[in-house]
Amino acid sequence: MSRGKFITFEGGEGAGKSTQVRRLVARLEACGIEVVATREPGGSPGAEAIRALVLTGSADRWSPVTETLLMYGARRDHIERTIVPALERGAWVVCDRFADSTRAYQGGAGGVAPDLIAALENHVLAEVRPDLTLVFDLPVEVGLARAEAHAEASGHAETRFESKGAAFHERLRAAFREIVAVEPDRCVLVEAADTIEGVEAAVWTAVAARLPVHG
Repeated sequence: MSRGKFITFEGGEGAGKSTQVRRLVARLEACGIEVVATREPGGSPGAEAIRALVLTGSADRWSPVTETLLMYGARRDHIERTIVPALERGAWVVCDRFADSTRAYQGGAGGVAPDLIAALENHVLAEVRPDLTLVFDLPVEVGLARAEAHAEASGHAETRFESKGAAFHERLRAAFREIVAVEPDRCVLVEAADTIEGVEAAVWTAVAARLPVHG
């Protein structure tokens, strides 16, 4: 059985990734593809427990280096228990955030040394790398306003990163754009300020152009 494909969604706060993950999963399933939708931090019981630690509390609850180590602890459990089993049975995995988020949040925006992040990638990810990464881009003020509205409407407390301030999020946006520039064969920049339908169309165009979707 051939290995499944691994698609990741990346971007700053309020970019609308979760909505588009659901829409892409539905469209792939309509093509007869088995799809596992998952997220980071999280995606397995152990990783979800770490998510609760990382995404709640005050902005300075953890240092960027500690965040990096926590994220990679969660990521390894996620890889072992969810991602690799799915890929090995031929399913496609669509993940809301993966290793690029650590590069951007803790690295580009948080100042963690690239060598540390690269070493963790080499040892923890091994051969588990995305086939396609969709990076959602929109102005910081738009994304933060969307994220705040969503938090108020849903009542969730996972707002630790949103509270880090506009300067942090400007560095974050720049870091994601740099990832796309450096790895254009893997990454596609998606204009997330478009309508939901417009973003969905852009996502599907990228997926269909780069991966063997049938149906």
